Amino acid sequence: MEQNKLFIGNVAYATTIETLVALFSQYGEVVESYKPQGKGFAFITFKTAEAAQAAMEALNGKEVDGREIVVNVARPREERPRFDRQQSSGGYNRSGGNNYNR
Repeated sequence: MEQNKLFIGNVAYATTIETLVALFSQYGEVVESYKPQGKGFAFITFKTAEAAQAAMEALNGKEVDGREIVVNVARPREERPRFDRQQSSGGYNRSGGNNYNR
């Protein structure tokens, strides 16, 4: 199923997911779509890997709403280490005092 999911980058903020689904549906059945509001990317998942491949080849570099979109097979999300405020003191004394007591 991972070969069926495409990442679409360089999407204009004004472009709606409906616009993208209509465009990508020309190449096969879209089973899932996602575009965070105010972000320049989206994900489209096709029913078949063949449809995803056809859409990627046809639409990569195509202008949509004034921007050339980038279309690639989506990679699995990487786990990133969480930032722990407890471990990062920022190099200063957090007690509110100063470090000049010698």
